[in-house]
Amino acid sequence: MNTIQIGNVTIGDGKLVLIAGPCMAETLRTCLETAEFLSELCSELKIGYIFKASYDKANRSSGESRRGPGVEAGLAMLAEVKKQFNIPVLTDVHETIDVERVAEVADVLQIPAFLCRQTDLLHAAGKTGRAVNIKKGQFMAPEDMLGAVEKVRATGNDQVMLTERGTTFGYHNLVVDMRSLVTMRSFGVPVVFDATHSVQLPGGLGNASGGRREFAAPLARAAAAVGIDALFTEVHPHPAEAWSDGPNSLDFAQARETITMVKKIHDLI
Repeated sequence: MNTIQIGNVTIGDGKLVLIAGPCMAETLRTCLETAEFLSELCSELKIGYIFKASYDKANRSSGESRRGPGVEAGLAMLAEVKKQFNIPVLTDVHETIDVERVAEVADVLQIPAFLCRQTDLLHAAGKTGRAVNIKKGQFMAPEDMLGAVEKVRATGNDQVMLTERGTTFGYHNLVVDMRSLVTMRSFGVPVVFDATHSVQLPGGLGNASGGRREFAAPLARAAAAVGIDALFTEVHPHPAEAWSDGPNSLDFAQARETITMVKKIHDLI
């Protein structure tokens, strides 16, 4: 298993890491409030923590939906979170033209699920030398993700991890095959389980995605039992008011309960 050093956090050394934050970098206040809560929780549970938020959601169901603050304002928010709490930060990149600029702030570049086969984007992310988190496409078999890993490795960057976030199952639904965690870990990379995107209902609200957050905790517990290196969750102070993915985001109380239980199971196995 290749270990990845991201600031003061190590992924792949047998300890659990949390990657969490609001889906979108809505406001600096939301980012700081969430980062403060999760930093304190992870310190209490002795878990490494990476803050995540997207400056742009380029694949919204509707063209009228909010996409985020944009690269300049979004990176400024991430930089402030990083500065105030001394934690690594992760964000998505959708276009090769943005990669170098984003890498100046973000410690982890995340390749969205829909873009996991985009060779130029994977190469650009790899060339920055930053850690790269590739989300498994909803349309991909886990064994096919080795190709994505090899595209990043071809740049000389071996700091790669893979995230399971569910597979398309009929219309407006996703299902998680826990075997994918075992398959992707066999590539020698750390594996991450995205508990909240896995319970998303893509396009389920017509002009927006729905979600079933009540299933996030059970799936997270199951993934911990199978074996993961990091847990990925969307956490928001008030999910009903979230600009993106509110139906599948966890509030602070739900996040505490879920992360605490996952840590116990992870330590047990």
